[in-house]
Amino acid sequence: MPEAHPGRVPSQRILRTLAAAFFATAFLLSGAHAASSKKEVASKKQATSTKSAAKPASKSPAKATRTAKAPAVEKTARGGRNVTATLSKRGGKSVVTVQRRSVVRMAEPARQSFGQLAGLHGTDDVLDLKSSVALVVDQDTREVLFSKNDQAVLPIASITKLMTGVLISEAHLPSEEMITITQDDVDTEKHSSSRLRVGTSLPRGELLHLALMSSENRAAHALGRTYPGGIDTFVAMMNAKARSIGMHDTRYVEPTGLSSGNQSSARDLALLVNYAYADPTLRQLTTSPERVVEVGSRTLQFNTTNRLVKNPDWDIGLQKTGYISEAGQCLVMQARIAGRKLIMVFLDSAGKLSRLGDAERVRRWVEATQVMAPAASHTPVASAHAAS
Repeated sequence: MPEAHPGRVPSQRILRTLAAAFFATAFLLSGAHAASSKKEVASKKQATSTKSAAKPASKSPAKATRTAKAPAVEKTARGGRNVTATLSKRGGKSVVTVQRRSVVRMAEPARQSFGQLAGLHGTDDVLDLKSSVALVVDQDTREVLFSKNDQAVLPIASITKLMTGVLISEAHLPSEEMITITQDDVDTEKHSSSRLRVGTSLPRGELLHLALMSSENRAAHALGRTYPGGIDTFVAMMNAKARSIGMHDTRYVEPTGLSSGNQSSARDLALLVNYAYADPTLRQLTTSPERVVEVGSRTLQFNTTNRLVKNPDWDIGLQKTGYISEAGQCLVMQARIAGRKLIMVFLDSAGKLSRLGDAERVRRWVEATQVMAPAASHTPVASAHAAS
């Protein structure tokens, strides 16, 4: 057998060494890959677990907790409810507790009228009227049957429109002349609404009807604006007319009554009612129960602001209502009661229907007492036409 060379490694041994090294390297690489895969699986499981923990434990609406990554917040939801979210720890997990509570909105206190501010509502009277100012006068004899703070000067709201009607009627302007409602007629004092849109055109007579029957503010302002000389001249004429019929406590600043600057006393307004009653047009329009008006393609129905006009128990010859917060609920009327023509003035009544209730109280009182003869102690009301 030949002898092996001492400086060489047999070829078989080299092959075995290389094979062992190859397999060792492969084993190490597979182990590292397996470890990496285990780490990825563990990471995915942890992420899945975290997402699962973020979901509600139950879909029942009674549950109100959920995980949140954001801090606690508070916001208002629809329907007048507040939603409060509170972040807290529970069982090692972050949860959000959601609470809903109703919002209680406090009503703004009602603005006091001038009469309330002056303490006039504290005045007692035998009829327990809700109006702080009242006056009842026999139109024929000028006998004062009832009075309460009748010299107090207060805002008169839309009673103003009665003087507007007097001037328009006496001016004898063409009743069929078309007048267009403009932006100038829009209420910037109280921002009241109107169905007479800007651009609406109606005859002057129709606007007068709506102003007196349903107290349409844009109609009244348009009448004053289109008066010869314009609105300033018209207001000046209103004040001049008031002085001419003895209304010395009265001041007008515009033709609708929306401004609290239009002020008068019950005694002055009794003079105005007596004066206006002599005009058949004013009697007819103020006691009209309703009116249907064609406005372009629309048909609008307007109604009286005084439901007593439709009441068969009442025989009303002339009337006008009024309201702004500074004036309270107001009413002036001429009516026949127990065979007598009476003028009634009610100012600064507190409730929406209380002015009508006061008129009913006066009517029942007059019917019950059947006052027929003037008493010497009563103060007469001067004739409304004496200075005209």
